[in-house]
Amino acid sequence: MVALIVATEATALLAAAAWYGYQLAAGSPVLSFWGAVFTLALLLAFSAWLYSVAVFLYRGYRWTRAAALVAQLFVLTIGFPTLTGGLPLAGMVMLIPAATAIVLLFHNKVISFASRTGSSTPAL
Repeated sequence: MVALIVATEATALLAAAAWYGYQLAAGSPVLSFWGAVFTLALLLAFSAWLYSVAVFLYRGYRWTRAAALVAQLFVLTIGFPTLTGGLPLAGMVMLIPAATAIVLLFHNKVISFASRTGSSTPAL
């Protein structure tokens, strides 16, 4: 379930990157073109990172719990000002899955499932 939430957030971030890239290609005014290209690259990189976190969380790797928690804290950091800044629907769309994921990340079943550390290297 947590992996599905993280994958959905990665998909939403990829959609935001696509919209941002479309707006950039359509000629929307920006202060710095290369700054906008850098922002687009960051959106794409974070989306790819979240997809990898979701895949490895689904596989049960231990390190993914910390990565998913950090991602959820970033979403909360953006979601609260969005909610109180006059966009309550967008804020709730960010806050509800993030809060759900945080609660699930500390659930006993998720902790016990996500206990793999990786495979050891084979001996020659």
